[in-house]
Amino acid sequence: MSNAPRPPDGEITEILRRSGLVEEDETPPCVPLAGGVSSDISRFDTRHGRLCVKRALPRLKVNADWRVPVERNMYEVRWFETVAYIAPEAVPRILAHDPEAGLFVMDYLDPALFPVWKEQLHGGAIDIVTAAIVGARLARIHAGTANDPAMAQRFDTDALFRALRLEPYLEATARAHPDLEVTLLNLARRTAETKLALVHGDVSPKNILIGPDGPLFLDAECAWYGDPAFDLAFCLNHLLLKCLWTPRASDRFLLAFRAIGDNYLKGVTWESAASLEARAASLLPGLLLARVDGKSPVEYITAAADKDHVRRTARALLTTPPQTLAAVSAAWKKELAK
Repeated sequence: MSNAPRPPDGEITEILRRSGLVEEDETPPCVPLAGGVSSDISRFDTRHGRLCVKRALPRLKVNADWRVPVERNMYEVRWFETVAYIAPEAVPRILAHDPEAGLFVMDYLDPALFPVWKEQLHGGAIDIVTAAIVGARLARIHAGTANDPAMAQRFDTDALFRALRLEPYLEATARAHPDLEVTLLNLARRTAETKLALVHGDVSPKNILIGPDGPLFLDAECAWYGDPAFDLAFCLNHLLLKCLWTPRASDRFLLAFRAIGDNYLKGVTWESAASLEARAASLLPGLLLARVDGKSPVEYITAAADKDHVRRTARALLTTPPQTLAAVSAAWKKELAK
């Protein structure tokens, strides 16, 4: 959803001119677009078509004081460029990048042709084939970047990943649950120390568009060379949470959960699939709990009873860590039946 046009940003217009994306005498209308909490996203209507500009914010739009360097915008562009060689159908096309301004320009993807997966899921349109492709494409990206020292150097973003993911999710949740502090901090430490493949860091339905060629990934600000199990667990966590948002479709969400996991694990070639599954399964309850008690609580879980569902399941699984994704799904299904 977009807002009314606003006066164009002079700096962005000049960058568009220098990049050859607008003509020298052109000042294209600018329309703010709905997005996440970490960036300003706008549509520019040029004479030659529409463009999308994304600019990183130094302070995220959440209640907590959450500040992150805007250099993450550069790593997001690098993630898109890297994946364009591995699975070009899975990423938008980058048209220009200005690292000093902390922004990049990409193709504008019309919502009529590229609906947001989150909105489809909320409406109960849960296509299991789409979920399977999400899992398969994610594995393909990980496999194409695994065990690559040059890639690890190109995405040496430990500090950013901690600031964007480990601290606000696992470390902040550890402070909210002192009796689980050791467990949650150990999960954060294990994740930080596992260096195997290029991680997106925010594989969420809100960052996945369903286009004519299947799922397309956006919002790679958390790009990091580390533990691919994080991407799998992060994505699957949203399928569990959606059961509370659209309860009538909970069985379909759990089928989608299985489709993502099964098809992802089929593509694991760089290590034992069982080892990766165990890391993802044990990390999942930490991420689940983080979405009610971390710095970035999910916006659609507000009822006390729903938060209690999350806390009971997550705490039990953190106390006795699961080794399989099926065990996590079974525990969640049992809780929902109460």
